[in-house]
Amino acid sequence: MPRIAVVRKERCNPIGCGNYLCIRLCPVNREGKDCITKDEMSGKVKVDPHLCIGCQICVVKCPFDVFFITNLPEDLCKTPIHQYGVNGFKLYSLPTPVFGKVVGILGQNGIGKSTAIKILGGMIKPNLGTDKEAAFEDVLKFFKGSEAQRFFESVRDNNIKISFKPQQVDLIAKSAKGTVKSLLQKVDEKKELDKIVDLLDLRNVLDNDASTLSGGELQRVAIAATVLKKANLYVFDEPTSYLDIKQRLNVVNVIRDLATPDTAVLVVEHDLIILDAMTDLIHIVFGKEGAYGIVSQPQATRNGINQYLAGMLKAENMRFREHQIKFFTRPPAKESKEPAVASWKGIRKQFSKFRLEAKEGFVRRNEVVGILGENGIGKTTFAKILAHVDKPDTGEIDEKVVVAYKPQYLDSESTELVMTLLQDARQYEAQLIKPLDLAPLLTKQLNQLSGGELQRVAIAATLAKDADIYLLDEPSAYLDVEQRMIVSKAIKELTELRGKPVLVIDHDLLFMDYLSDRIMVFTGTPALHGAAQGPFAMEDGMNEFLKGINLTFRRDDESNRPRLNKQDSRLDREQKGSGKRYYA
Repeated sequence: MPRIAVVRKERCNPIGCGNYLCIRLCPVNREGKDCITKDEMSGKVKVDPHLCIGCQICVVKCPFDVFFITNLPEDLCKTPIHQYGVNGFKLYSLPTPVFGKVVGILGQNGIGKSTAIKILGGMIKPNLGTDKEAAFEDVLKFFKGSEAQRFFESVRDNNIKISFKPQQVDLIAKSAKGTVKSLLQKVDEKKELDKIVDLLDLRNVLDNDASTLSGGELQRVAIAATVLKKANLYVFDEPTSYLDIKQRLNVVNVIRDLATPDTAVLVVEHDLIILDAMTDLIHIVFGKEGAYGIVSQPQATRNGINQYLAGMLKAENMRFREHQIKFFTRPPAKESKEPAVASWKGIRKQFSKFRLEAKEGFVRRNEVVGILGENGIGKTTFAKILAHVDKPDTGEIDEKVVVAYKPQYLDSESTELVMTLLQDARQYEAQLIKPLDLAPLLTKQLNQLSGGELQRVAIAATLAKDADIYLLDEPSAYLDVEQRMIVSKAIKELTELRGKPVLVIDHDLLFMDYLSDRIMVFTGTPALHGAAQGPFAMEDGMNEFLKGINLTFRRDDESNRPRLNKQDSRLDREQKGSGKRYYA
């Protein structure tokens, strides 16, 4: 039975554990063999997987959670398609592009999704579990008899041209020089610049320098650049980050139109509503974060998402998560009798071109209020006014109310230690530190964290503060599906524990459905005028929001998760006719 022995070297702290505790405790070492040893180059430990007996002593005793050791069933996987060093991450199998289909890839962060699509995209050459790149013929032999073999044969014969949209679109602003128009003209192999610019609503930023763009604008420019290239395999790594629901649906239409009998599309995405609407098939990637990843067989999107939420793959007879992610239908909420904690009245804020208005509203004890609306319509401005970061031109807010505020964009340049920032959070070990998996990050600097790690730290630091109101701006950014549900649970538990309200701005409607008690809706014209409506009861608020963007949602019969109805379908027409665009 193959054994995986992973060492998370970035967590290894020999001084902190009393000088290589694991080496001293390992029973194989005590027999005189070198199972766990010191790497002379890095000073960290390494494990010989052939000598390791899987006793788990190092796993249990290490205070920094450095080790992950497990056995894999013989019939599941033998040789990895790629691994990062002897004690590094291992990827078993790959998703398969299908011509004429959009194929989705769903799984946790750190489980090999980006590695898989980079192998398919030609940016990583697989090593088949060795310390050097594998010969192409060995790769073909590895996949003999599968769809992947035919794909790599086409790559070998230069019959596959790939266009790839990377995950980190913010790097475009640091590396690209020139205006948006000039950058897109350089890659416009299809001569469809005007068409794609209009489909992705980029007309207003064509003359802007790439270095001045917002996250959402950079995302749409990156998608446009990918689509404008001539290719027969298009790969999109998290194409909806930073985008509002309208922009996400525009991206769905653009990506779906790429799939033809001569063209295949692969998409990594964490927004389940968008993944459901965008893809025909999905692969689920399961395993252990930072340790190993296994790609499932393809299956129809609806069934695949429901099996992912259930944590059980029926075809493989494999349970990859102990708990299910459940959604519940809710009866119409009764009017709460909890007292108001904060209120606002007659707020107006005028910028050079944009005006925000918020007539009247309040938040109560012990509730989560979701805030929905397009980008550029004033949600963040409203949040900053409530948090006393900005002052309104006119209107009333409760000046004495203390607000803990997590901004939309996080400081990723700070050298401050995570443990310093999370001093207040240590009292919430069970509610924040453990569920958000923050203990391994405590000795790191903030500028050493990934986007998802930084987001979890910022959420915990905000929720741990002593405040009257907690305000989180786009907390789901960079988080995978499971992390979003964990954050939702943490927010709701702390709301109930302390009786304090939480306001959440986000674009993931499934996340907001799972989390919110009431809903605020921002309407108006992006970049010109925004008006805050509500808070409404959940069903009324979602109906108001969906009316503004002309959409309807139903509940999945099996999982109860919200699903988008196709425009002008029978259900879409029926729900619009009844006025019930959203079912609570």
